[in-house]
Amino acid sequence: QVQLVESGGGLVQAGGSLRLSCAASGRIFSINAMGWYRQAPGKQREMVAAIRTGSRTEYADSVKGRCTIARDNARNTVLLQMNSLKPEEPAVYYCKAVVQYYSGSPSLSHWGQGTQVTVSS
Repeated sequence: QVQLVESGGGLVQAGGSLRLSCAASGRIFSINAMGWYRQAPGKQREMVAAIRTGSRTEYADSVKGRCTIARDNARNTVLLQMNSLKPEEPAVYYCKAVVQYYSGSPSLSHWGQGTQVTVSS
C-alpha cells in the first residue's frame, strides 16, 4: 500500500560524497518520520539519520558533522547528503517511512528495497 523508491547509490570514492533520494507513494495520509538506515554484511541494520515531524533531525554519532537529511513534505521525499565517506561505510542503505494511512490510524513503518553503496579506497 505504500511504496518507497530509493535512488542514488553506487560506487563512491573514499572521501567523496553520497546523495540518496527516497520517494514515498501510495496510501498516505501523513508521514510522521522518514529516515535512512544502513546494513553492512554481517552487521545489524543501523540508523544513519532521521527526520521527524517539525523537521527534528537525528544523526548517528558516526556521521554527525558530515551528513544532512532533508525532507520535502509536498513530494513525500527524503534526501540524504553524506560527505567524506569512509572505506568502512559500504553497505546497503535503506529508506524508512513511518506512515499513517488515514486520520487517527496507527503509524506503521515501511521500508524501501535498499540501494547498494560501495566505497572504493
